[in-house]
Amino acid sequence: MDSEQQPSARHFDHCPWLFADEATEEQLTAQLKRQEMIGGDRGIGERCYVADSAAVFTDRLWLGDDSYIAAHAYVTGELTTGADCTLNPFSVVRGTVTLGSGVRIGAHTSLLGFNHGMAPDRPVFQQPHTSRGITVGDDVWIGSHVVVVDGVTIGDHCVIGAGAVVTRDLAPWTVAAGNPARPLRDRRDSAARPSRTDHAHAGDPLARFADTARAQVADILGRCWDGERYVDRPGAAPTVRAHCDAVEIADLLLGAAPGQLTAEEHAERLRGAQDPYTGLVPEFDEPLPAADEDGFIGEGPALYHVLSVGYALDLLGASFPHPVRGVREMSARQLVARLEELPWRDGAWGAGAWIDSWATAAHWNLRHADVGGDRPGVEPGALEALFGWLLTRADPWTGMWGSPSPEAGRLQVVNGYYRLTRGSFAQFGLPVPHPERVVDAVLDHARDARYFGARQENACNVLDVAHPLWLCTRQLGGGAGAGGYRSAEIRTWAEGQLAAALPRWQDGRGFGFGPGSAGPGPEPGLQGTEMWLAIIWLLADLLGRSDTLGYRPRGVHRPEPARARTP
Repeated sequence: MDSEQQPSARHFDHCPWLFADEATEEQLTAQLKRQEMIGGDRGIGERCYVADSAAVFTDRLWLGDDSYIAAHAYVTGELTTGADCTLNPFSVVRGTVTLGSGVRIGAHTSLLGFNHGMAPDRPVFQQPHTSRGITVGDDVWIGSHVVVVDGVTIGDHCVIGAGAVVTRDLAPWTVAAGNPARPLRDRRDSAARPSRTDHAHAGDPLARFADTARAQVADILGRCWDGERYVDRPGAAPTVRAHCDAVEIADLLLGAAPGQLTAEEHAERLRGAQDPYTGLVPEFDEPLPAADEDGFIGEGPALYHVLSVGYALDLLGASFPHPVRGVREMSARQLVARLEELPWRDGAWGAGAWIDSWATAAHWNLRHADVGGDRPGVEPGALEALFGWLLTRADPWTGMWGSPSPEAGRLQVVNGYYRLTRGSFAQFGLPVPHPERVVDAVLDHARDARYFGARQENACNVLDVAHPLWLCTRQLGGGAGAGGYRSAEIRTWAEGQLAAALPRWQDGRGFGFGPGSAGPGPEPGLQGTEMWLAIIWLLADLLGRSDTLGYRPRGVHRPEPARARTP
């Protein structure tokens, strides 16, 4: 091309970063007309470029300033980007995809934020679509010929090598490659960090633990399979939660479904356990719980099954076949009345657990409505009523709900706070109120020797401190590193708990829940193993070392929001 010749539209299609500086007035006008021709809900920032040859058929397109869609890209569904994002030639972005700022998507790369069902009762082309969405953080480079599948979150500052297939979430600063993509090192290291199995990590207790757990997990799952169903531990009765815990553990350590059944068979069993009218999942061989006057239940295993079965199905690439009726039909007025009646004074844990279940059911209902439901997932104004009530009732001195007591100290309040915020603020990606005061209250509780003295810790109590600390430090910025709010105390507590937790692993059996009669007790089983694996990740992440584990929770205890949109 002659150096004095103005670049053509075809040239800009392949080199869109030149457009803002080199386009003629005529080309600028033509580009604005091109953008106006894009259908659906649209918002396009300054100095953006959409190639004429790109196939953009979106329901919603929001491009931040200085963002480009290059030649022959194929974009459908809902795409939201920050500033300075580029979809390079022949890239494919479909379903619900959210990009941060400064994201580069390599040529021929596909971000597939949707999926087909796989039920055996009909051909694949007749299966309904599902969409969990893909979220990519800021300052991310995804190389050429990469595939990112539905439901994946890629953290800030990640780099994904060419040809990778990303099937699991990646922590911030991860450099990953392979099929399936695996973390290789931390981008902040000046030189390549050895992989988890290299000699440099051979003496790291976290790396040794993760290697041991990964090598033994198949035997642990097999030990808890009675030939027909999963039990928490040998000799116990089969439970719905045991099946869900098995799915979570296998996904966490193996990136696959438990080997006793195919993924499709696991999903079929769990979907089949849901009552089609109420949307609830009763315990095996037990009747459906009776609904209260407002249409939803107040206690019992079915409350937790909203979480455990829903997330197990999510990990299997499936979902509940029916909405949870009592949550879908509860009005904002009924919800507020229920919130006022919850046992905040003497049962804050139960109150928090109820909110966790209700809000999680709302999350699944909204997803059900998103993929073809015939009515809204929740009544108009109900979610707004929930968060409005919580924000106005939080104690400004503790950031929590409920009151401590001389008999139990802060146990009910802190444990209820974890359950409440897990299902509401954390799951929906909203900031919690008064995070500094929460840190103060949680650290005060963590000094209570009744629950954190020598050999007193159980999985529930440690998780219910670790997660609020993790959630609040991320919201406050800086994590638990230098300069973070009470970071030295948080790190000291996390280091002590991590050092105590790792030796509790019992070869070939996993983790027990904890001493005493609380929960399943000290005998190793699926519930204790699932919970302690998540706790160890949270503790390690508070210390900036979770990448050493090579796993990241994606189910009930996932760190990222499960729903990208705010209510």
